[in-house]
Amino acid sequence: MSAQEIFEKTLLSHSYSQTRPRQAVFDALQHHQSRTMHEIVVATSEHDRSSIYRTIELFEKLGIVVRIPQGFKHRFELGLDYHEHHHHATCNTCGASIAMPEDPQLETRLQELAKRRHFTLTFHQIELHGLCEACE
Repeated sequence: MSAQEIFEKTLLSHSYSQTRPRQAVFDALQHHQSRTMHEIVVATSEHDRSSIYRTIELFEKLGIVVRIPQGFKHRFELGLDYHEHHHHATCNTCGASIAMPEDPQLETRLQELAKRRHFTLTFHQIELHGLCEACE
């Protein structure tokens, strides 16, 4: 199933229509690793800013997008239905966000840690900070 089909199915299964602003936000995120809210607003400038903010809020609720914390700020990217699980490393100097591929040993260890605390882990994000290759 294509990303577009998954998107349409998700909206339909929650009784939401596929409006132009919703499609525009999805399109703005579909071919990017992550974007700030400002970048999304700029990419969807033909639509009302408040519609874009409401769309992001709805997409978070539906799991279409996830919020990636970066200190006091955050970025957005499409949720796990659209790509493999991964973590992010943020450069302290230039702010670049680098996707870190999933590590099966790390994922197993996180499940073990949660289980030891009688906690059922359903989702997680790991936030790494340092220097990218260009800023090193």
